[in-house]
Amino acid sequence: MAIGYVALVLHAHLPFVRHPESDYVLEEEWLYEAITETYIPLLRVFEGLKRDGIDFKITMSMTPPLVSMLRDPLLQERYDAHLAKLEELAELEIEHNSHHGHIKYLAEHYASEFNATRQIWERYKGDLVTAFKQFQDTNNLEIITCGATHGYLPLMKMYPQAVWAQLKVAYEHYEENFGCPPRGIWLPECAYYEGLERMLADVGLRYFLIDGHGILYARPRPRFGTYAPIFTETGVAAFGRDHESSQQVWSSEVGYPGAPEYREFYKDLGWEAEYEYIKPYIMPNGQRKNTGIKYHKITGRGLGLGDKALYDPYWAREKAAEHSANFMYNREQQVGHLYGIMQRPPIVVSPYDAELFGHWWYEGPWFIDYLFRKSWYDQQTYQMTHLADYLRAYPTQQVCRPSQSSWGFKGFHEYWLNDTNAWIYPHLHKAAERMIELSKREAVDELEWKALNQAARELLLAQSSDWAFIMRTGTMVPYAVRRTRSHLMRFNKLYEDINIGKIDSGWLEKVEFMDNVFPNINYRVYRPL
Repeated sequence: MAIGYVALVLHAHLPFVRHPESDYVLEEEWLYEAITETYIPLLRVFEGLKRDGIDFKITMSMTPPLVSMLRDPLLQERYDAHLAKLEELAELEIEHNSHHGHIKYLAEHYASEFNATRQIWERYKGDLVTAFKQFQDTNNLEIITCGATHGYLPLMKMYPQAVWAQLKVAYEHYEENFGCPPRGIWLPECAYYEGLERMLADVGLRYFLIDGHGILYARPRPRFGTYAPIFTETGVAAFGRDHESSQQVWSSEVGYPGAPEYREFYKDLGWEAEYEYIKPYIMPNGQRKNTGIKYHKITGRGLGLGDKALYDPYWAREKAAEHSANFMYNREQQVGHLYGIMQRPPIVVSPYDAELFGHWWYEGPWFIDYLFRKSWYDQQTYQMTHLADYLRAYPTQQVCRPSQSSWGFKGFHEYWLNDTNAWIYPHLHKAAERMIELSKREAVDELEWKALNQAARELLLAQSSDWAFIMRTGTMVPYAVRRTRSHLMRFNKLYEDINIGKIDSGWLEKVEFMDNVFPNINYRVYRPL
């Protein structure tokens, strides 16, 4: 009999990036890279576990923007073309490196991987949402939701209707796509403020994820720390992130992904191949970009990119197996120690960004595969679970009030509110005020109805926490600024046109075509609570 539980939780999210008005926008490739390197590899892992009779349990958020993009015919078509280019380049690389045995071996590895990706893509006819849903239907995977556009909720709490819209629109979007209501939510950036649980309960959610210190500093102090969920006074449960297991994967100092055998992310064929040779596979304007074909391993700390040795997937896979065994051993020791203190089964909640597994850490999906297999066959101390199953098994927990928190730098809100991005909030707050005002209107005709709904979409898209995050990290800043400004400008034009009764139907049609997220949205979701 197991004496505790381990819950692996993956947060699958990307901002809504879709540009039908352009033939090519680099940022659309965020989705294509994640499909190739994370989502389809995870599906391959799940299929393999299921095939081999391993009753795995994992929790995974699929945010509304990600679900919308995965189901968008235009983006599916563009991904298909993107994958075809990768397949072509890998075959060309095999031929091009016929006299370099190691690189030819790596090119053949990539060709095989892209072929396996193609098979899964075509088997599901490009609908990866349905592919993941089948594992929810067998109760192996618990899919949870998030804010409608990953809006940073504590920074909009002065407008409760704006928070409500993020939750309600997400809840309804989940029902439309998965055929059932969501039970849990990954709060955007795990950001919580006191009172949010009331809205979570009212919208119909049963549990949420929070950073560890949000539990540790709850009132009263939880008896079992982060190793049991707490119930809020509304009955909604809060699960806290376990610091120890998180650090083993996340930490740049001691985390697994930094092992010298693993693939080097920052050394890519798109930047290293001869220009005329690689030109058909980089950006249409001739600028270089990552292709996803990488031939080198991390090799060692402190080495420049020019000093990296060639990668070998065989030894990287061996290291992933070793690391999964180490992770399992550490969880056994942790659970055994906690059980001795708690005298009840602890739960260790280990949440990560899904894109870490495969995209940033190429071997991550292998690690997950080995971890489930080893946990199934090689130990009896803990049981892998997903959060919904755990709550069904343990419906009685301590009642506490969580503490305001996030999983960002320093644990609170400053990563999303600082000198790089503070300028956006007066505009977002004003737009929220105006949307609440618009929500009280009754549309006089179909055109005004469409305009009011599009205004709601534009505000939600402007509120995405991704834009503030990108401004703070300093990567792709012009794109994040442009997206924030464009959604706010579209919103303000709609607001003014609605108020003067002169809606530009041609312009509205174009904006609806570009920003087509949440097709069934109802602007009245912003009405005062």
